[in-house]
Amino acid sequence: MNLPNKITVARILLIPLMIIIPFFNIQGTIPIGGITYSNLIILAIFLLASFTDFLDGYLARKNNLVTTFGKFLDPIADKLLVLAALIMLVEMGQIPGWIPIIIAAREFIVSGIRMLAAGEGNVIAASWLGKVKTVSQMIAISLAFIDTSHFMRFLDGEMMGIALALNVLMSLSMLVSVITTIWSGVDYFIKSKEVVLKSK
Repeated sequence: MNLPNKITVARILLIPLMIIIPFFNIQGTIPIGGITYSNLIILAIFLLASFTDFLDGYLARKNNLVTTFGKFLDPIADKLLVLAALIMLVEMGQIPGWIPIIIAAREFIVSGIRMLAAGEGNVIAASWLGKVKTVSQMIAISLAFIDTSHFMRFLDGEMMGIALALNVLMSLSMLVSVITTIWSGVDYFIKSKEVVLKSK
């Protein structure tokens, strides 16, 4: 197993580490924003795992170490990381359940289209929208772990200061991530329309 693939595996191993942090019941918050130490640790693990997403791809391309195993495992690791983080945020009461449902649905649909295309011997090139989708999701998730208020709570008109700013940023970035997720999924479907229709 080459270095990029080892980094991808490490990203997957970071996911259960991120998930178990709440069970340690770490007490305390930082003075600014009231962010809990537990969430800060989760955020640090998530950011580290997100960085490995860039690192493994960069090393694989730079050193000509692209493998079939890496092509298979890398997108799975990305999806597991994002969905695990979103489900944690739902459990924490930070975001509503429809957000991970939409994101998971997009990933299932795109994965199905990829399988159909592979069966026909076609490769559908990834677009820039996929990169935008991934970056927007990671920014939104990071902000959600920092924010201490529920998605769109700023609409109540009761928030002020840093708490208000954080909630606005988190809520809007989460909406942007959902929109780019849907947009990239529609774009992928349009590019593969012939393959999908042919499979009927």
